[in-house]
Formats: sequence, C-alpha cells, structure tokens
Amino acid sequence: MSDVPQRRRLLDRLFDLERTKRRVHASLDALVQVPFRLYTRDPRYRGYLTPACYSPWNVDDAFRSVFERVEDFTLMDRYKAYGLWQLVAQVTPLEGALLEVGVWRGGSGALIASRAASCGIESPVFLCDTFQGVVKAGARDAHYRGGEHADTSEATVSKLLTDLGLVHAEVVPGVFPDESGADLAGECFRFCHVDVDTYDSASGILEWLWPRLSPGGVVVYDDYGFPRCDGIREHVNEQMDLPDRLVIHNLTGQAIVVKRGRPA
Repeated sequence: MSDVPQRRRLLDRLFDLERTKRRVHASLDALVQVPFRLYTRDPRYRGYLTPACYSPWNVDDAFRSVFERVEDFTLMDRYKAYGLWQLVAQVTPLEGALLEVGVWRGGSGALIASRAASCGIESPVFLCDTFQGVVKAGARDAHYRGGEHADTSEATVSKLLTDLGLVHAEVVPGVFPDESGADLAGECFRFCHVDVDTYDSASGILEWLWPRLSPGGVVVYDDYGFPRCDGIREHVNEQMDLPDRLVIHNLTGQAIVVKRGRPA
C-alpha cells in the first residue's frame, strides 16, 4: 500500500499536464482566429487547431513522389491532395470512369490519374475545364464575378499528363456539362472531383452526374469550407438530408459525398 500516495501524485501530475495542454491549445486557437475575424464577421468561418497529428502523407513515398511533380500545377495543399489519393484507391472495386471538373493547370487531375493507374484502374479519367476561368457566377456566389482562375490552358494540362505518362487521362475542354457533357453521356462514374467555386456550376454537374454515379461512388468538393465559396457550401448543405447519400465535412475544407447502395 505504500505506493498509493505515489500513484496519486503521478495521476495529479498527469491531470495538471492535461489541463495545461488544454489551456495552451485554447490560447493558440484564439490566436488563429484573429486573421479570420479580420477577413469576415461570419462566425462559421474561423481558423481551427486540432491536437490530432497522424500524418501518413509524410511516409507515403508513392504519394510524395507524385505530389512533388504536380504541386506547381495546383493550388491544393498536400493534405487535400492526400485525401484524394486515399479516396481514389478506395473506389477501385467500383465500376466506372473518374471525372474532375475544374482542372486549372492539371495538378489535382494528374494526381487522381496517377493514383488510379497505381491501383490498376484502366477506366478513363476525364479532366474537364473551360480554360476560360470560373463560369455561372450568380447571386449565391458573393465573391465571384466569372473569369477567375483563367491563367491556364489546355496545352498546359495535356503536357503535364504526357510528362507523367498518364495514358488513360483525357482533357475535355468546354463548360461542363452544357458543352461537353454529351460526349461523356454514355459513361458511368465511380469518382468525381468538383472544383468549380460556384453554386450553379456545381449543382449542374451533380444533376448530370448523379444518375451516372455507381453505388458507393464518391464526389469530392474542393472548396466547401472556404468563405469565398459560399455557393458551394450552400449546394453541399442542401444534400445533407437526402436519403440516398452520405455527406461528410472534412476539416481540410473539402466535402465528401458518398452515394448510398451496394454495387451490383
């Protein structure tokens, strides 16, 4: 029984450390809020810290090799990119092509195609973009007027795909699906990455895609959690109560929608 006081002292020290950690974390969290409060008064948009620190992207050599080759062609950070990397692998058992709408300079699309190839997926990867910037900006998109992110070209994306040897990836120019959807209408899909910034554009894509998406298929919205993309937030939130899908808010700022059901 002589060690009971010692154990109690040890437990007290552990509790003290935990309380100290929480106070430090709260102070850091408050500091992170400052620039966001200056940027917007909307309390739904604030910076956050998390004590979770599992970082598999640091030791995934295959991912790191690909990301290093595409990071100059995307605005996506490694955290969001690794989310795509993992999700593409998880749709391997499903049927259908892969789709990205909103390609910019091709970095995220090339990463998706690279992961598909490494998983043995031989279905096509369609990369769709206007190459004239954001389209369909409307009343729900307070920060967009149209034409943003036009600093790219079809040739830039095609060269990146060629340099990486991605033979199953295909660039599809034009407003999707209005101008280019007919060319893909006969396809079914297992995965779609949507990075279009505006409500009407995203909702039009989903309306076209959903009946062609395999059960268990995944739609990832790049820009759900960002204040300049309030139209995307509204579009995704509208899906949360629909019975045929799961909607997940990833703390990277992405939203993930999974079509309920089982493959035939």
